[in-house]
Amino acid sequence: MGDGVDGVAERARFSGVVRVDRAGVTEFCTAYGYADRAHEILNTVETQFATASGTKSLTALAVMSLVEQGTFELGTTARSLLGKDLPLIADDVTIEQLLAHRSGIGDYFPEDGDITDYVMPVSVHELATTEQFLPVLDGHETVSPAGERFAYNNGGYVVLALLAERASGINFQQLARTLVCEPAGMVDTAFLRSDELPGRAALGYLAVDGLRTNVFHLPVLGSGDGGIYTTAADLSAFWDALFAGRIVSQEHVAEMVRPRSDWPEESRRYGLGFHLRATGDGVWLEGYDAGVSFASLHKPSSSITYTVISNWSDGAWPIIKVLNDQLGI
Repeated sequence: MGDGVDGVAERARFSGVVRVDRAGVTEFCTAYGYADRAHEILNTVETQFATASGTKSLTALAVMSLVEQGTFELGTTARSLLGKDLPLIADDVTIEQLLAHRSGIGDYFPEDGDITDYVMPVSVHELATTEQFLPVLDGHETVSPAGERFAYNNGGYVVLALLAERASGINFQQLARTLVCEPAGMVDTAFLRSDELPGRAALGYLAVDGLRTNVFHLPVLGSGDGGIYTTAADLSAFWDALFAGRIVSQEHVAEMVRPRSDWPEESRRYGLGFHLRATGDGVWLEGYDAGVSFASLHKPSSSITYTVISNWSDGAWPIIKVLNDQLGI
């Protein structure tokens, strides 16, 4: 496996970390490229990388943990916690529909266009708390009745973070840490400000070469739809903890990885916060944004876990393809 991954990494000029575990044993873990190109600081297997939408699975687990605590229910409506805020969100939209991308609400973040475009409607430094997203989330008309169909929606997961904050009285970043990261043993996973990254965090680059980073593309501090930083080791710990029931109960894990929607355009299905293979039991986290490309997959039937995490926009995909081919996923 190593030769195949190394060859593709060299040809694609991959920058990031690749890790493969089987039945709890690490078979491959290698870092490539630079965490900081200008200063020629190499990535290591302990480098922290942004995950973009990979964060959504952690958001879903934080929400499900609050459900287990009785803070709210899957059937709780968004309106019951939003009050008069975000009036274009239909009154019957529920937390479960938001988790499943079946809410029908309008989205603030376009899924089409060039990933390196500057698409945020406000200056990114204004987005340091979940409540500060309210002007960004507002003004988007409903696109379909609640529950009618699947449509991937970034804004819906910021709404979930907002609902979690309001129901619990605790800010979302702290909820993610205490409800997900700590019980999972994810010691190097956290929301980090892009304008004050610590020494082990990789800068995110827009292209395969050059020095331009994504610092003006994404919220300065992430929320429910993206922005958490992590390591390959923490993601392996995550999968172990998830299926052992240490984050939420195994019964709720089973509900979250149960297919709720087909997504034929992407040759996959979707549960509650998790991507699912079109066939079989593969389940994964995925993130793609300016300066970020990432997937971490677990296949329970074969006890295989892999993580590919890159600090440039399209870096991860060639490696993911070769791993899927070689591992038969």
